[in-house]
Amino acid sequence: MTPTNLTKQQRRLVIVVRADPVICGHSGEARNLAEVALTRGFDDVRIVTWPLDRLEETGLPLKPLDTVLPYSPGITVERPGPVGGYKIPDGRYLAGMVGRLVELFTDGTPTVAMSLYLHPHTTAVADALRIAQSTGLPVNVTTIAEAVGSDITDVVRSAVDHGEFGAAAAVLSTYLSQDVCVAVSQYTKDVIVASAAELDAMYGTAFAAQCEERVTISYPAIDTSAYLGLDPAETDKVLASRGLRRGEYVLYLSRLQKAKGVDDLIRGFAASEACEHQTLVIAGRGPDLPYFQEVASRTAARDRIVFLQDVGDDEKPHLMTACTAYALPSKPAPEFTETFGIALVEKMLAGGGPVITCDTGGILEAVGDAAVVVPSGDPSALTVALNVCAAGLDEADREWWQGRAREHAMQFDRVNVFDRLFAMVPGYAGAGAGAAGARRKVRARA
Repeated sequence: MTPTNLTKQQRRLVIVVRADPVICGHSGEARNLAEVALTRGFDDVRIVTWPLDRLEETGLPLKPLDTVLPYSPGITVERPGPVGGYKIPDGRYLAGMVGRLVELFTDGTPTVAMSLYLHPHTTAVADALRIAQSTGLPVNVTTIAEAVGSDITDVVRSAVDHGEFGAAAAVLSTYLSQDVCVAVSQYTKDVIVASAAELDAMYGTAFAAQCEERVTISYPAIDTSAYLGLDPAETDKVLASRGLRRGEYVLYLSRLQKAKGVDDLIRGFAASEACEHQTLVIAGRGPDLPYFQEVASRTAARDRIVFLQDVGDDEKPHLMTACTAYALPSKPAPEFTETFGIALVEKMLAGGGPVITCDTGGILEAVGDAAVVVPSGDPSALTVALNVCAAGLDEADREWWQGRAREHAMQFDRVNVFDRLFAMVPGYAGAGAGAAGARRKVRARA
């Protein structure tokens, strides 16, 4: 590709992320930030992500392509191809991504480059910026790095636990090299600082103090309008297409992995007397689908447990708003800990029955005091909670839960989150700020 030719008056936002069709709340967050950017003076908004065939090869849970909603005009999704042949065993796709970012960074257009997931996306941005600065071409780039959770609970935490100093140092150093460093929850920041402190104690580095000082909180951006004011007729249509009825099913909608506690939910549901005439709908894709299907097949409720793997973005709010309860009994695991809980907020916005969840990771930051919270890894506690939600609440109780939940969830509206985030970016404070400002402006020397 050749460098993009844009006028200097334009402003660009580049977001590097695992974007749609990956089933991940942060792919939706990237979409939401991109949509708001169009209303905040950015003329050119680009999401740089991975080729579809590579996503399929990784085994990541993916939405069916025909269920992914289109982006607004003005948002370009780029999927750079690999660079090099079979003799390069790994890194070919990262090389393609870095190369495209270099092209975007070297035309002098005032650009904010935001990466979600430190590894490998922040690494790609940092490498591309270093290379861009070495070309002698005009570079005007400000960077934001967002630690979303598995960066720390999986990559850094694992590296520290295994004494892999270099790997942990690489992630933390690259993170701190960015202009603005944010985390998706206070829990995530706490884990970052604790992991950095452990690394410091082991090797004499000085990461923890820098992380404590520089990392701020930016909660995920959610399109609240997609979950408010739903058309009841459309909801009934969606339910009918799935063979469901209002108030007659419990819903789980998220990735299917053991750390999400779906097996606990299945067992808790099967033991619930109040749910004898309810259906448990388990919607999503993920590596542990066969395991959960096996767990369900061994319960007396197996004929009332339905697995849906093709729920699209447009269907999701309608399934949420009509359920008896929405359950996400996530529990901490070495490979994954819920660092916020975007799906929980989406459900709270949609209305309907209460949210049932656990005090795991950053979940309480997402739900506040507007959810039924049970101990993680405890099917019997889920049974009690399901009994209450299915039979112990009258209409006034349900309206109270719904109003309290929606009021709490509105703070995560994507416009509010975008404006708070970009208030931290030099030269972009406030909606519609001009391209000129105190951003770093670098013209690399030839």
